[in-house]
Amino acid sequence: MTEQTTRTEIPDRYRYAVIPHIMVDDAAAAIDFYERAFGAHEDIRIDAPGGGILHAEITIGRSVLMLGDASVDEAEAGSFAAPTSLGGGTTVTLHVYVPDVDSLAAQAEAAGAEILQRPKDMFHGDRTVILKDPAGHIWVFLTHLEDVSEEELHRRLSRG
Repeated sequence: MTEQTTRTEIPDRYRYAVIPHIMVDDAAAAIDFYERAFGAHEDIRIDAPGGGILHAEITIGRSVLMLGDASVDEAEAGSFAAPTSLGGGTTVTLHVYVPDVDSLAAQAEAAGAEILQRPKDMFHGDRTVILKDPAGHIWVFLTHLEDVSEEELHRRLSRG
């Protein structure tokens, strides 16, 4: 990002969003990682009677994420799966706007995240990093740089 670039607020359309609920093989370890890597704050933790975490909620910036252990019996009797049970793939990518994507990327990598795409300015007006957490979830962190009209978005895409 250049010094001339100024940051603006998160676009209104992304301020109020669906709250993701992810499943992992070790929710306690995932929460610890999210705290170290993303500066998450644990808000709620409900331990399962037989061990593990039935439900937890964390906050990353202003975004709420729900999570729990996929192996907990109370978790809908096997209805939920962690990425590891899918052979390491995932069907969801989690997007979170943050004030400084570069510092978050460095912090996440130091905590053990795998950087899939280093931070870079994108055609859609956001500086973006893509990473994978140790549980196998894919995250896209973005810092909003500019509002881009639909017309300009298509122009930028067509010029490659």
